[in-house]
Amino acid sequence: MASWVSLLLFLFCQPLSQAREEISTTPILEFTSETAINNVVQDPQTGRIYLGAVNAIYQLGPSLRREARAETGPKEDARTCTPPASACHDTKPMPNLNKLLLVHPSNGSLIVCGSRYRGICSLLNLSNVEEQLYYSDNKGERTYVASIEDNVNVVGVMSNYSRDGHSFGVFLVGKGYGSLDSTKLISTRILQDVWDWVVFESIIEASTVQTTPFVPKYLHDFRHAFKEDGFVYFLFSRTLDGTDNKNLTFVSRLCEDDHHYYSHTELQLVCGKNTRYNKVQAAYVASPGKDKVLFMVASQEDDVHQSALCMYPLDSINERLVDIIGACYSNSGKHHGLPVVDIPYSSKTDCTSTIPVSACFCGGDFLPSPLASNPRYALTADAVWSWSGMLTAVAVTVENDHTIAFLGNTQGEVFKVDKTPGDAMGEKVNKNLFFDLSQSHLYITTEKKVPVQTCLQKKDCQSCVELRDPYCGWCVLEGRCTRRSECRRAEEKNGWLWSPKQQCVKIVSFYPANLSFKKTQKVQRRFSSHSLFVLCRTLLHARHTNMHSPRNKLFPFESILIFVLMPSQGAKCPHFENPDPVLIPVGYKTRISFEGINLDVYQVKRHVTLYNCSVGREDCSLCKNADPKYRCVWCAKQRACVYEKLCNPDQQGAIIPRFGPLRGGISITIRGSNLGIYKEDIKSISVVGQPCIHQKEKYSVSTSVVCEIGPVGPENNRNGTVEVEVKGGKRGTSSVYFTYRDPIPKTVRPFRGPKVGGTLITISGQFLETGSMDDVTVTMEGLACTVGGRNIVVTGSGFDLIQTAFLKVQADNSIAFEVCLPLLFWLSLLIIYLTKCIFHVPPPPPPSPPLSHRFPHNFCQDTISLTVGLCLQGRGFSKAMTAKEAQAFVGDVPCLVNTLQDDKLFLDPPSTMPSARSRRHRRDTRPELLDLTIKFGNGEWVVGSVQYEKKNELPLYIIIPAVIVPMLLIIAISVYCYRRKSQQAEREYEKVKHQLENLEESVRDRCKKEFTDLMIEMEDHTNELSEGRIPFLDYKTYTDRVFFLPSKDGANDVMITGKLNIPEARRAVVTQALNQFSNLLNSKTFLLNFIRTLERSNDFNARAKVYFASLLTVALHGKLEYYTDIMRTLLLELMGEYVLSKNPKLMLRRSETVVERMLCNWMSICLYQFLKDSAGEPLYKLFRAIKHQIEKGPVDARVKKAKYTLNDTGLLGDDVEYSVLTLQVLVHGEGPDVTPVKVLSCDTISQVKEKIIEQVYRNLPYSQRPKVDGVTLEWRPGSTGQILSDLDLTSQKEGRWKRINTLAHYNVRDNATLVLSKAFSVHQNYDQNQENHEERNALLEDDKVFHLVRPADELDEVKSKRGSMKDKSMTKAITEIYLTRLLSVKGTLQQFVDDFFRSVLCSGAVVPPAIKYFFDFLDEQALKHNNVDEETIHIWKTNSLPLRFWVNILKNPHFTFDVHVSEVVDASLSVIAQTFMDACTKSEHKLSRDSPSNKLLYAKEISTYKKMVDDYYKGIRQMVPVSDQDMNTHLAEVSRSHTDKLNTQVALHQLYQYASKYYDAIITSLEEDPAAQSKQLSLRLQQIAAALENKVTDL
Repeated sequence: MASWVSLLLFLFCQPLSQAREEISTTPILEFTSETAINNVVQDPQTGRIYLGAVNAIYQLGPSLRREARAETGPKEDARTCTPPASACHDTKPMPNLNKLLLVHPSNGSLIVCGSRYRGICSLLNLSNVEEQLYYSDNKGERTYVASIEDNVNVVGVMSNYSRDGHSFGVFLVGKGYGSLDSTKLISTRILQDVWDWVVFESIIEASTVQTTPFVPKYLHDFRHAFKEDGFVYFLFSRTLDGTDNKNLTFVSRLCEDDHHYYSHTELQLVCGKNTRYNKVQAAYVASPGKDKVLFMVASQEDDVHQSALCMYPLDSINERLVDIIGACYSNSGKHHGLPVVDIPYSSKTDCTSTIPVSACFCGGDFLPSPLASNPRYALTADAVWSWSGMLTAVAVTVENDHTIAFLGNTQGEVFKVDKTPGDAMGEKVNKNLFFDLSQSHLYITTEKKVPVQTCLQKKDCQSCVELRDPYCGWCVLEGRCTRRSECRRAEEKNGWLWSPKQQCVKIVSFYPANLSFKKTQKVQRRFSSHSLFVLCRTLLHARHTNMHSPRNKLFPFESILIFVLMPSQGAKCPHFENPDPVLIPVGYKTRISFEGINLDVYQVKRHVTLYNCSVGREDCSLCKNADPKYRCVWCAKQRACVYEKLCNPDQQGAIIPRFGPLRGGISITIRGSNLGIYKEDIKSISVVGQPCIHQKEKYSVSTSVVCEIGPVGPENNRNGTVEVEVKGGKRGTSSVYFTYRDPIPKTVRPFRGPKVGGTLITISGQFLETGSMDDVTVTMEGLACTVGGRNIVVTGSGFDLIQTAFLKVQADNSIAFEVCLPLLFWLSLLIIYLTKCIFHVPPPPPPSPPLSHRFPHNFCQDTISLTVGLCLQGRGFSKAMTAKEAQAFVGDVPCLVNTLQDDKLFLDPPSTMPSARSRRHRRDTRPELLDLTIKFGNGEWVVGSVQYEKKNELPLYIIIPAVIVPMLLIIAISVYCYRRKSQQAEREYEKVKHQLENLEESVRDRCKKEFTDLMIEMEDHTNELSEGRIPFLDYKTYTDRVFFLPSKDGANDVMITGKLNIPEARRAVVTQALNQFSNLLNSKTFLLNFIRTLERSNDFNARAKVYFASLLTVALHGKLEYYTDIMRTLLLELMGEYVLSKNPKLMLRRSETVVERMLCNWMSICLYQFLKDSAGEPLYKLFRAIKHQIEKGPVDARVKKAKYTLNDTGLLGDDVEYSVLTLQVLVHGEGPDVTPVKVLSCDTISQVKEKIIEQVYRNLPYSQRPKVDGVTLEWRPGSTGQILSDLDLTSQKEGRWKRINTLAHYNVRDNATLVLSKAFSVHQNYDQNQENHEERNALLEDDKVFHLVRPADELDEVKSKRGSMKDKSMTKAITEIYLTRLLSVKGTLQQFVDDFFRSVLCSGAVVPPAIKYFFDFLDEQALKHNNVDEETIHIWKTNSLPLRFWVNILKNPHFTFDVHVSEVVDASLSVIAQTFMDACTKSEHKLSRDSPSNKLLYAKEISTYKKMVDDYYKGIRQMVPVSDQDMNTHLAEVSRSHTDKLNTQVALHQLYQYASKYYDAIITSLEEDPAAQSKQLSLRLQQIAAALENKVTDL
C-alpha cells in the first residue's frame, strides 16, 4: 500500500490583505505524492521545488503547483544485477528510491541518483524534468554512485575540480555501505565527458577513504554535507574503532581542491553530557551572528525517545581540526603535551612527520590513513533544547535578532524551540526542512497533513505575547498579532509588543462612563502599564447617497468613528472634517485625509469601508448598471461584482509565439481574460522580467494584449513568465513560460544557384521556430529571400508605378486569380511571390464531354506497355514546372521523374507491378491495366494506362540442372585434389604417430602395473590429505621464501632471520626515523623518483632490482592498494617503452626492471589464498606422486640420477640389481611400537634414514622432523648392534674409488629390525669397528666415492686398457632402451599432472580477482596501442601469470609447502614446468628426431593443454569485470590480515641502505621535480638521513 506524503507550505503569518475573519482558516498550500518522498531540493535561482520520490521526480512551482513529473520506476532489476539490466537474469520490477537529488544551476540540470542499477545517476532538465539530458547504464562500476540498499543514506554537495588550467563541475558524495555496494566512502563525480573520464565517474581514487577498513564494521551513516570557505564538510555517525556497535557523531573536512583526499580529517562531536545524544539525525548551517554555526539534532541510540538540539560554531570545528592536523604533522600527535590524534582506519598509529601546518594546510601524501580526533579531544556542546521523542529535521533562521530553530519529529509535528507543539496528527517529518528564497515560508515533508498555527490565529494581545515566539508580536495600533515586518509602525516605542518583557495595554477604568453620540469630549482611562491616557472620540458626517435608487443601492454608512489614544497631560482632542475621498469600497485599503483642529497633537490615518459593490448586484447586468463613480466591474473569475481593483487579471492564457530572439524586437500576443476594458488600462507588461512595449493599436478588450519584447542580457534569466499589470495595480502572471533564444541555422541546401534568383533553398538548424512567420526574414548577401512559395519574373517597363500586382491565369474555361505582393521592383523587372492558385472553373453545359484539364498541356492518353522506362510527350512542360516539382504515379506507387524537357517527360516506373489506385471505367477491366497519373501542385491528370509485360522466362527445371551440374563437378574435382594431398600428409603423420604408439605399446603393460602400484601405495597418503594434513606454509614463511630465498644469502638473509644489529641506545631513534621513512615512501612523488633514480644507475644490477622490489613489497604491504597504484604507473611506462621500440612481445619476459619483480610479488601475494583453497592440493599430490615414483627405484646418491624420472638427463643409464625390503624400525626413547618402512637394498644409509624419518614422522612438517645428520641407525642382527653409516672402514674399494655403503653391503635382510636414535644418545664404539676419529674424517673428506655408477670419464686406466666388457658397458651413454622408462613414469603420473593443470587453467571455477583485474588491465592498455595484436596480448598474459608465478611455484614446492625437494624430484618438476610453459605459448612446436626427449615426452598432450590455456584466457575475458574498488577491497583485506606478521622495520632499514648508497642522485632528482619541491621531500629525506646515520647534515 503506497504511503501518502504531503509537502506543506508553512506560512509564518497571513498576508496583510486577507480579512481578519479568515484568520482561523489559514490556507496550507500542499502537494501530495502517491509514493514516499525521499529528497527535496530547491533551485536557488527560480525557487522551484524538486521532489525525489519513490519511482518519480516532481517539479513544483514555489507555491507547490505541479509543473512536471518524470517517472523513474519501477524498473526491471535484481539485487545482484550488473547493468545493463538486459544482460541480467531473474529480474523483476523493483521500486526505485531516490537516493540523491542535487541542483546544478550552472548548466540547468538536476542530478538524480536512485537505488536501481547499482545506484546509477541521470541528468534532468531543470526547466522540465520530463526531459532527460543524460543517462547511460553501460559505463561500468566507475559510474555507480548511490546504493541499492534502502537503509543506506547518501549525501552530496556541488563543487568544482581544477586541473591543468581547466575547471569542471563535480559533486562530492558521501555514502554508507551496503552489502552489494562499492566501498567508496567519499567520491568525487565528474559531470561531463573529459579526457578518459565519463559522466558520473569517480575521478579521484584515494585508498584512504575508499577501501575495506571503512566497511562494514564502522557503520558509517551520513546525514548532511555542505561546503564553506574552500572546505567540504560531511556529518555522519560511525563506531569508534570497529570493535563495538555504539555510534558516535563525527564531522569530517576536506579541502575542496584536494585531489587525493589527503586532508580528510574527522572530529568527534559530543552533544550533551557524557555523550548522551550520540547519533546525529539531521543538521542545518546558519549564521545567527557574524559566524556560521552548525545546528545538529541528535538522539540516544539506546533510547529513541530522547533527542536534543546542539550548536557547534564552524570556527571552533576548524580550530580543532587544525590542532589535530598540526599535532600529527608537527608534534608527534600531541597538542599541549596531550595526545589528540587517532588513526582509526590503519594499524599504524604513529605521527612522525615534522612539517609546519597552517590553517589552510591540506595534508600530505605520506600518512597511511585519514586522521581523527582522540575521544578526549572531541568538541563538546551542551544540549540547547531536549525533547522526549525522536527529532528528525531542523531548519534555522534569524528573525528580529533572534535565532529560531524549527524542528520536526517522528510524530509529524513541526515546532519552534521554546514552543510547545500541538497534538500529533502525522507521522515522521523527514530531513527535508528548509525555507523559501524570501525566508518567509517553510517547506515541510511529512507523511500526513500537519495543521500549523500562525500568528494571526491569536486574536488578542495576551494570547499573542504568550506565544513567546520571536515571529509574533502584538501590533498595538492595528490591533492584531503579526510579524514585526508586517506592523507598519513597529519601530515606534511600544508600537509592537513582543514577549517576554513587554506587557499588553489593558484598560483598568475610564471616565466618564457615558457620553452623547454626537458630543465630543475627553474620556480618561487607566491602563495596566500605570500610565494615564485619554481616549478621544470624534464623529465624522459622511455624504448621504440616494438609498432608494436601485442603481445606487450600495448601503453606504452615515458616519465614521475615530478613536485617538493620547497622553492626558494638557492634551486636546483633535477635530476632523471633510474626509477625502468620500466613497471607499469594501475590502480595499484606501488612504483618507481630513481637515480639522489640534491635528498637530496626533495625526490619524484610518482604514474604513463605506460601500460594497456586490450587494444587490448578483449578475453581470446589474453590475454593469451600477453608477460609474463606484467603479464596479463584473469579475468573471470570481463570478461577482467587485471594485475594479479587486478583480485580478486572469493568470491563465497563451503566449504567441513562445520563443523570441535575444535581441528582442518582435511582437508577442498575450491571450487571457480580465485584461482591462480600455487599452489605457494596460499599465505595464514584462516578459521574463524585461519590459515589453504595449502596442495599443492591437489591443483586444479584456482578451488579448500585444507588445514588443526588448533585448535580454547574458546575465539575465532567459526563461520565465509573462506578467501584465492593469489599471488599479492588479497583476496577472502567465501559466506558460516564454523563452529567449536565437535561431541557429546550420545547413543550406542547395549551396549555390543562379544570380537571377528563383532557387528554392532549405535551411536546417536549431530553434528555427523562434518568433512567428511574420518575424522571419532571410537575406543572402543583403538580398531578401522569401520564405516558401514560388517566384515569377516579369519583364517590362513602368513597374515602379505598381502598388499591388494581380496574377491572372487563363486555361481553357478556367480562370485563376491571386493577389501577389511584389518582392523587388525595377523599372523593367518585377519579381512576384506566388504562394497558391485557386481555379474558378465554371460548370460546363450538360451535353459537353467531361472537361479534361490540359495544364500545362494535353498528355497523350493511351495504353502503355511497360518495359524499361516511360516517355510522355506534350509541350510546355519546362515552362510550368521542374523535374523535382512534378510527380508521377503508376497505380498507387510513385515513379521517379528522371528527365523533364519542354515536350517530353521521362519516368522510371516501379520494377514490380503495383496495385491499382483508381481504375478507369472502361470495357477493358483486365487487372494488368494501371492508371498513369501526373501531379503538379494542386492539379492531377490521368494520362493513360500502363500494362506490365510478361517476361518469357525459362522454366526452373531447365535452369537448375544447367547451373547445379557444372558446380557439382567442380566441387567434386576440388574435393578429390584436396583429399589426395591430405591423405599424403596424413600418411606422413600416421607414420610418426605409429612410431610413438609402438613405443608406448611396448611399455603399456608396465605403465599399468606401475600406476596400480602407485595408486595403492598412495592410498594412505590420500587419506592424509583428506584429513587436512597438507603442510602449507604460513603467510610470512611463504612470502619470505618467494621473495628472499633466491637471494645470495638464502635462508640466512636478514629479511628471513629478522635480525638487525642496532645498538640499544639508538634503537628508539632509528625506529622513529624508519617510521618517517615509511611515511616518505607513501608519497607517490618520492617513491617514483626513488625507483627511477636507482634504475638509471649503472651498478644497480638485475639481482639488486629483484631484491629491492621484494623489500619494497614488504615495506608497502600495509597499503597494497597504494603498492598496486605504483605498479600500474611503472607498468604503463614500461609498456610505452616496449611499444615504441616495436618489440612489445618482449615485455615481462624477464625480471630486468623493478616493476617486473613487483608484479611477480604482487601475483604471489594475491594468489596465496587461491593456492591454499584450490591449486595447493593437486600440486602437493603431484609432488608426492613424483617423489614416491622416483623412490620406488634406485637413485644414485652421488650423481643424482634415478631409474624412474621424467628428465632424460637425470635418467639412470644402468640396470641395477636390487630388491625391496621392509624394515621394522624402532625409535629409541619413543616406546616399543615398531614402524614398517619400505626401502631398497641398494639404498645408501642416508637414503634409508630419509625414508625412515619420512615414514615415522609423516604427521610432522619437514621443518619439525629430525635431520639425517642428527640421527644414527643401528642394526641389531644378534645380541650386539652395528652402527650403519655411508662410509666406514668396511667400504668397498675399486682402485682409488670407494663405493658408498648400502643395505646390501651390510647384508641387511627383509624384516630386519633397526633402531633409530638421536646422534648424541648413541654411544659409538669405534674400537669395536677398529675405527678412529682421524680415519673417519679422512673417509668423509675423500671425494673419490660413488654409489651405483662410476663416472665414465673416471675409469681406472688399467681396467680401461684391459677392455673388459663389464667396464665398457659402464662407459656407454644412456641408450634409447632406457627412454621407455620416461614413458612409464609419464603414464603413471599423467592423472596428477592433468589434475594440477585443470586446477590452474579452469576459468569455470573460482578465478582469483587479481588475475581478472590484471588481464583486463592488459586488454585495456592493448586497445590504446595500434601495434598490439592478440598474439602479443596472449604473450603478455603468459609472461605475467604462468611464467612469472605458476612455473616458479611448480618448480619450487617448498615455497608453498613445508617439504624438502631433492635434486632428482626437482629435475622431474622442471620437465612438467617446461610442458606448462610450452602449453602457454602461441608458437607451434615442430618435432623431429633431434628434438629433446622432454618435449617428445608430452608432444601428444601439448595441443590439449594449449586449448586449455586458450579457453582459460577467453573465459577470463568474458567474466564480470573486477572494479578498482573491488580490487582495493581485496588488497586492503590482505594488508589487514598479514602485515603485522612481516618484518616491515627490517625491510625499511634495508631499503634505506639503497637510499643512502644513491643519496646524492636521489636528492638531485627531488630538487629538480616541482611536485617534490612543493612537498619538501628532499628536506624530509635529509632529516631521516641525519637521524638514521647519526650525522650532521647541511640542515
